[in-house]
Amino acid sequence: MKNSTIRYCRILAIAAFILPSVVFAQGDKSKRASPPATATGKFGEATVTINYSSPSVKERKIWGDLVPYGQVWRAGANEATVFSTDKDIKVEGKSLPAGKYSLYAIPGEKEWTIIFNSQTGQWGIKMSGETTEDPAKDVLRVTVIPQKAKSFTEHLTYAIDKNGFALVWENLEVPVSVK
Repeated sequence: MKNSTIRYCRILAIAAFILPSVVFAQGDKSKRASPPATATGKFGEATVTINYSSPSVKERKIWGDLVPYGQVWRAGANEATVFSTDKDIKVEGKSLPAGKYSLYAIPGEKEWTIIFNSQTGQWGIKMSGETTEDPAKDVLRVTVIPQKAKSFTEHLTYAIDKNGFALVWENLEVPVSVK
């Protein structure tokens, strides 16, 4: 009995030292398999910021497999990707008011739908595997044409330039015009 009590106390002591480090490590998003990343740029007077988690290819087939065609995707990993603009802008010629939006996409082999949704702060997918996108909260949907990327990109990246932004991952680039 005494030996089992001592063993129990030792286990509790070890757990007391290990548990806090595990809990704090979970809070450090930079240690995730898909770490957080940010892209920022200006379009006229508007500042646009995209906050996302950047998954890796890891020798997987991405388009049409890991990310299925024809289904809403959170356009990143972990929490839903957040697109914010401090001024009204035009996306693919359509008006998007200043604000903060979850950015979703419906990938396709020949065209993609990019979705700006007013609900933010949610995890990107439900336990069932579906995205958390609520179509009733969609503010804007635009259609864009994907292109073959100039080179292979291991980590999902959002790039912002004078023409707009692009999702770049694996061998694909998905440009979205912004003015």
